[in-house]
Amino acid sequence: MGGKTSAIAAGVCGALFIGYCIYFDRKRRSDPNFKKRLLERRRKQRTVQEKSGLAKLPDLKDAEAVQKFFLEEIQLGEELLAQGDYAKGVDHLTNAIAVCGQPQQLLQVLQQTLPAPVFQMLLTKLPTISQRIVSAQSLAEDDIE
Repeated sequence: MGGKTSAIAAGVCGALFIGYCIYFDRKRRSDPNFKKRLLERRRKQRTVQEKSGLAKLPDLKDAEAVQKFFLEEIQLGEELLAQGDYAKGVDHLTNAIAVCGQPQQLLQVLQQTLPAPVFQMLLTKLPTISQRIVSAQSLAEDDIE
């Protein structure tokens, strides 16, 4: 008898929770400022991305686009490093690492070929690029909704 009652109570609580989620989502979406705030947030993220000078990440599901992006970023990074523009060169190499299928091997190669201070700059930039990937994926999911 006690198990049946707790199962019913759990079912009722679950139904109430789902009902509240539906109510809250409907209320949020029917808010006249919802779309405006959403568009402002996306614009702000795009301007921050453009101001930082970082390239737009490709669709990670499209292997050809990822490969093209990877090669372009490696090439741009190498050219900028050769010109002495270390900050921008490291940004491009970080983008390449972000989409690389085997980042550990690429990091080993870069560690052997880059000067130590430049490689250290690269290592400090890695956490920011992982945050960009997560935010890019969440933006793509928001666009689907």
